[in-house]
Amino acid sequence: MTEAERVLLDLLNIERLEVDLFRGTGSGGETPMRIFGGQVIAQALAAAYRTVDDRLCHSLHAYFIRPGDPDIPVIYQVDRARDGSSFTTRRVVAIQHGKQILNMSASFHIKDDGWDHQHPMPDVLAPEFHASRDDLRAKYMSRVPESLRAELMRERPIEVTEVEPLDLFQPEKSSDTNHLWFRMNAANEADTITQHLLLAYASDMGLLSSGMRPHGLSWFTGEINGASLDHAMWFHAPVQFQNWHLYSMDAPWTGQGRSFNRGSIYSQDGVLVASVAQEGLLRRARKPG
Repeated sequence: MTEAERVLLDLLNIERLEVDLFRGTGSGGETPMRIFGGQVIAQALAAAYRTVDDRLCHSLHAYFIRPGDPDIPVIYQVDRARDGSSFTTRRVVAIQHGKQILNMSASFHIKDDGWDHQHPMPDVLAPEFHASRDDLRAKYMSRVPESLRAELMRERPIEVTEVEPLDLFQPEKSSDTNHLWFRMNAANEADTITQHLLLAYASDMGLLSSGMRPHGLSWFTGEINGASLDHAMWFHAPVQFQNWHLYSMDAPWTGQGRSFNRGSIYSQDGVLVASVAQEGLLRRARKPG
């Protein structure tokens, strides 16, 4: 297990303070300036799971309200909204500095019977045919300020390969369709709930970039004031995140300073394991002065 993987698993091991009150570590995720959105979602889901017996989450809906401060812990307060015969509902509020930074509703379902169908997985080349995220970023080191190079190349827990990567600093206008492969080797020892938490964490990776592609934008062009506004996720099938999964994304619409993005997550053998939707802030950065 790498150090980055150990840190992520520790982040998901939140501390119980009271019956429905939990504390999670703020630092250690994807970004140093604010808490990574996927981290808050995963910790909030972990808090909800700690109040549910023998049922798995099938959906969650979250709103990002304020940026998270990585220098202090996050408090998660769980409201046991309903315990029904088939469904359990929880509401989780994440708090820092006495204010909400996220609120989330999550629903849990018993094993049930019904009919099965799914859309097929897009036909893309396997992950071994694409450069890793680290290899791609290494190509840009001469164009990155020296003060930012260590952070850009810092070890991350999730292994990522992009199917059609764009130039970070001068991206050409491209289709909003956006595929990447991702996995975490240390998930091979994770239980079913932790597999859900890891996929929830990873589901916030790359999604907003889909809405930037048609406009020739990236996080590195200096033109964007962007952030996640909300996040919804549905779990469909068992997750084994130690294996490669395809994250197939698109952005049907951008406008009015926002971007709407969708994602489907498939196991490498083509099973649709989860679906994601997210709206993000995508407005022009204000120039100094």
